[in-house]
Amino acid sequence: MAGLSYKAGAGLQGMLKEGTKTFEGVDEAVIRNIDAATQIASVVSSSTGPNGMKKLVVNHLDKILVTADTATILKELEVQHPAAKLLVLAATMQEQECGDGTNLCVSFAGELLKKAKDLLHTGLHTSEIIAGYEVALKKCLEIMPELVCDEVKDLRNRDNIISVLKSVLCTKYYGYEQQMGGIVADACIAVMPPPPKPAKVGVDAVRVAKIQGGTITDSLVYNGVVLGRSAEGSIKYLENAKIAVYGCGIEASSTETKGTVLIRNADDLLNYNKGEEKMMDDIIRGIADVGINCIVTGGTISEMAMHFCERYKMMIIKIPSKWDLKRVCSAVKASAMARLGPPTPEEMGACDLVEVQELGGRKITVFRQKEVDETAKIATCIIRASTANILDDVERAIDDGVNTVRVLSNNPRLVPGAGAAEIELATRISKLAQEMTGLEQYATQKFAEALEIVPRTIAESSGQDAEKSISTLYNEHNKGNSTAGIDCESTSATSLDAVKAGFLDSLEVKMSAIRLAVDAALTVLRVDQIIMSKPAGGPKPGGPGMGPQ
Repeated sequence: MAGLSYKAGAGLQGMLKEGTKTFEGVDEAVIRNIDAATQIASVVSSSTGPNGMKKLVVNHLDKILVTADTATILKELEVQHPAAKLLVLAATMQEQECGDGTNLCVSFAGELLKKAKDLLHTGLHTSEIIAGYEVALKKCLEIMPELVCDEVKDLRNRDNIISVLKSVLCTKYYGYEQQMGGIVADACIAVMPPPPKPAKVGVDAVRVAKIQGGTITDSLVYNGVVLGRSAEGSIKYLENAKIAVYGCGIEASSTETKGTVLIRNADDLLNYNKGEEKMMDDIIRGIADVGINCIVTGGTISEMAMHFCERYKMMIIKIPSKWDLKRVCSAVKASAMARLGPPTPEEMGACDLVEVQELGGRKITVFRQKEVDETAKIATCIIRASTANILDDVERAIDDGVNTVRVLSNNPRLVPGAGAAEIELATRISKLAQEMTGLEQYATQKFAEALEIVPRTIAESSGQDAEKSISTLYNEHNKGNSTAGIDCESTSATSLDAVKAGFLDSLEVKMSAIRLAVDAALTVLRVDQIIMSKPAGGPKPGGPGMGPQ
């Protein structure tokens, strides 16, 4: 029974495993959690809006990232604190569901927790704060559909998509939203099914190829798959290609068991080489005889195989990436074979045009289809920029744009942007708080104040006096002008009509971000005790006992 000893004087520590840490109560657990979560929110909140600041993050592999994309920043920060991690998980969920709105999600959750801390210091209990926040969230989700000011009538209309993406791309690359919106619109329209069917966009159907050099305005869209390498042989252009795709290499396969060939004289050596040549000749001729004039392989290509491919006028393309190989299979309707030999009609693929082009001093191979069914539709955005960091950031912006179009294909309703929707929600929830009785009204009022974080940050990053800008917006909204938002191009505290200026946000994205932000904040507030077990494993690298041997 010695192993079951319990030191009553040590309290909870005496019951748990040695090395376990516990924190409890408002000061130790709740306030600590709130501080950690608000710290992570303050990192990303300054990236809100067209003039939002970028973050320079150096990850554990010494890779430098310069971005304002919240999901990327949080992913690279490798947050360890459990409460702050809850906000990161909420942002990850928002990124998966909507592809945009992650900044609103984290900033709003952090602001709610900051306001909750003030309420805790004034004497309110956590349960009263949670109750007030829940009432406000319910009202918020009821009001949001009433703020709808427009709807995307036709998603196949290029101008409609560009106007909707303006506010999404403004926060990423202000000044280039028109060009980038055009790229996203062209790519999305290219992969949509024909008109009788609804205009749906598959995110995987829009690919991005990055080529360094040039500027963002040099970017373009190809209908089909683009590979960032040239064809291997001398044939670089092929119309009406019949394609065979191999997951294995185009070479003489090695035997499973070790074999020894005994060569006694020069004739034996010549015959052995001729036999190997004849075998490869038979394989390549067999592939050519079924009509194949283009071979795509995921493995290596032997010199002998290359020689026979050239003899039979076959284009040969090597794709080391299994993901790119899968995309080519999808685009040309072929199956990747694990055996080297002639494909069956079901395994063969076809493409209208396969050609090698030179772009920015780099060779690329383009698979283009003129008429394809919706399952094979793939569009590739070729983006150009001066540095690898900008290319990565533009790729993230395009990905957010494509995801927004996907969300709009399910829910085309739009609400005013530029902080107009948030101030209108704050105005109405503040009125609700004034009508309430009980201590929950203070939390509901703080919820309304927390919604100011979006217009406040846009105003601050634009060089405006935030307090004046917020009061100007409240005056406009109290007069009934529900579409008044922050004018980020002005340095004075003036408002603009967000709808007329073309700043529109997706209703679905905004509702999802607010819902997830409140869920994350309430989860942090509900924690009253932290119990951390002793980390597994030995001492950390560089710790005691880890010196030079």
